[in-house]
Amino acid sequence: MDWTYLDNNATTSIDPQAVEAMMPYLTERYGNPSSVHDFGGQVRAAVEGARASVAAALGCDPSEIVFTSGGTESDNMAVRGLLAARDRGTQIVISAVEHSAVRDLADWLEKSGREVIRVPVDAAGRLNLAALEAAVAPDETALVSIMHANNETGVIFPAARIAELCRERGVPFHCDAVQSFGKLPLNVRELGADLVSISAHKFHGPKGVGALYVRRGTRFRPWLLGHQERRRRGGTENVPGIVGMGEAARLAIESIAVETGRVRELRDRLEAGLLAADPSARVNGGGEGCPRLPNTTNISFPGCQSEALLIGLSERGVAASSGAACSSGSLEASHVLRAMAVPAAAAQGALRLSLSRFTTDADIARALETIPAVVARLRALKV
Repeated sequence: MDWTYLDNNATTSIDPQAVEAMMPYLTERYGNPSSVHDFGGQVRAAVEGARASVAAALGCDPSEIVFTSGGTESDNMAVRGLLAARDRGTQIVISAVEHSAVRDLADWLEKSGREVIRVPVDAAGRLNLAALEAAVAPDETALVSIMHANNETGVIFPAARIAELCRERGVPFHCDAVQSFGKLPLNVRELGADLVSISAHKFHGPKGVGALYVRRGTRFRPWLLGHQERRRRGGTENVPGIVGMGEAARLAIESIAVETGRVRELRDRLEAGLLAADPSARVNGGGEGCPRLPNTTNISFPGCQSEALLIGLSERGVAASSGAACSSGSLEASHVLRAMAVPAAAAQGALRLSLSRFTTDADIARALETIPAVVARLRALKV
């Protein structure tokens, strides 16, 4: 089937140039980068070259980049590493709409005796900054972990302001930037967070590799012990993945100035067309004074069930989702939409449509033809 792929917040296609960069390290350049001999040394040079590319994309020093297996590990490493090194405070502060990589860990830590404060969002998906300010206390808060942009609605949080607040109170701040990196310009120095997570497969790199920025001077203890990654993450490096990530990061930053505007125009055209075709449809998140990622829209179609919508679209070659891929199969409305107080009838009929720099005009035209047709059919069947 010829697919129209609108699920890029779940994963992206790998850029052919990233594949090309990886191939030698899947075949003839297979040495261990920790080996003393030159055969391994050439591989070590490739890892360090990729580290430099990721660092350049983030605006930091290569020594501040730790390679991981992806966003979930980066998030877990950040939270656990900060907690292990922190000598005061028992509270953990997160938002009510975090990705499951942070949310599930926070739930586990809460059951283990930690106090977790979940900062609410409003109906547009904006973080309640007053509630955050009230929650963060110098002697009680061990860390703050809040995302840069929401993976379901695309709503962007004021990460630099959060970092400033945390810095004023002497509390470390971890920012999950998995969804924003490659879609928005992201300089970690300007952002101000102590740790920042990214994942390669969200910006046209390979799956199974990510990175954690650890600001120099941040008190942090490793989760996986070993000599690799300057003793911050043990285990033989995933060299092909790291090389592919480095190339994907370079390509993402190289194209961002042009592609951000083009992708936003496609998203806006898709959104406007769907709303015009169905006056009862509603966009979840964003609006006046509430910025979103340029590639993301979350639209509800009251009177439909998300699962039935996704199946109907899939049968017609359109790939979408109802929220995070990690939560697929759940019949409950998204925790993000519940936190935004989206009415149940709307939340249960939500679609997340996410574009990439490989999305075309033809993809949008097909979506605008297919989605209203599926909605109409399901309403007629009352599914």
